Amino acid sequence: MQTATVTPLSSSRKKFILSRLHSLAGIIPLGLFLIQHLMGNALAIFGSEKYDEHIEFMLSLPFLFILEIGFIAIPLFFHAVYGIYLSFISKPNAHVYKYNRNISFLLQRVTGIITFIFVIYHVWALRISPAISQIEVNHQLVSEHLANPFMMIFYMAGVLSTTYHFTNGLSTSLITWGITVGPSSQKIVMNLCFGIFIILAGLGLGSLISFVM
Repeated sequence: MQTATVTPLSSSRKKFILSRLHSLAGIIPLGLFLIQHLMGNALAIFGSEKYDEHIEFMLSLPFLFILEIGFIAIPLFFHAVYGIYLSFISKPNAHVYKYNRNISFLLQRVTGIITFIFVIYHVWALRISPAISQIEVNHQLVSEHLANPFMMIFYMAGVLSTTYHFTNGLSTSLITWGITVGPSSQKIVMNLCFGIFIILAGLGLGSLISFVM
């Protein structure tokens, strides 16, 4: 009787799979959540009542803890850890790619680290800490949190880093997945993603300003 043998994945095959999973995690669960989160926060522009209603609705979702762990925390941890690993092993190549592509390469890694630090603090300050202390998360709490000018600057930098990292990552992911293969299509998508960055960043910054006005 013959026994089945399992052939171990080669190093290149593992890298291929992990790179695709890393790209996918950044787009589908995390990217979609980012858009939803920015749109929800933008309700603050229309007043504290709208924002508080949205927060109350989000916190009342069934199986919220499972959703946060399964669709946000785990993908975020994997995306961040593997992204940091890629930052150490990858290097820009000015001999192959144009200068602006190498600048995007550098910014993607820098904003990735800033975003990871920002997200950890943001989740702790306005999600975990209030839950432990049994403090209600509402418009007033966020406003008091952002009243400190240094905290406002930190959050603005976080919003810019997060939105750039997502939109630039979306552009490079389409190349990774073989969807945009030619220079023309890549340039079109890059410009489109930059436009999305402007919209999302404006939405995020506008929301922050509305909390302290």
